[in-house]
Amino acid sequence: MAELTTIARPYAKAAFLFAKEQNGLAEWEQMLGLAAAVARDADMRAYLDQPELDRAQQAEAFIEVCGDELNEGARNFITQLAANKRLALLPTVRVLFHELLAADQRITDVELIAAFELDDAETEKLVAALKQRLGQEVQVSTGVDESLIGGVLVRAGDTVIDGSVRGRLDRLAEQLNS
Repeated sequence: MAELTTIARPYAKAAFLFAKEQNGLAEWEQMLGLAAAVARDADMRAYLDQPELDRAQQAEAFIEVCGDELNEGARNFITQLAANKRLALLPTVRVLFHELLAADQRITDVELIAAFELDDAETEKLVAALKQRLGQEVQVSTGVDESLIGGVLVRAGDTVIDGSVRGRLDRLAEQLNS
């Protein structure tokens, strides 16, 4: 995975810088999302792996599947990836592009995992506290994990805040055993 990230990073940076220069960051994120989905498709991968297809034909087929959703810059980007045998990197390029976009716009992706579904008021209260603690805007996704028993587990990048009952019980057991 680290090797794929290393190879994909220059492509993501190039796409990001081009999109920013063109004032099309949101459009590029959407186009890369579509291209990443196409690249992950098993049927598309099998088609592109046919030995009789040259790189130009691979790019043409890929662009045709994406249809009118790609602008000229994105089509050129796909063509360059195909020419360098890098179409399979598109999902990783998309993730790296999103990370660059979030850093540029000072937005942190936060995952809230609770034992039960959080209502809007609880989510808003947590978002406000996280904005203050992180000093950035936050983009929230929520999930449910009944094994937490109660409380909330917060993941924001490398930061994990375990406010779950299960986490508290684990810490208490550690203290009692030491």
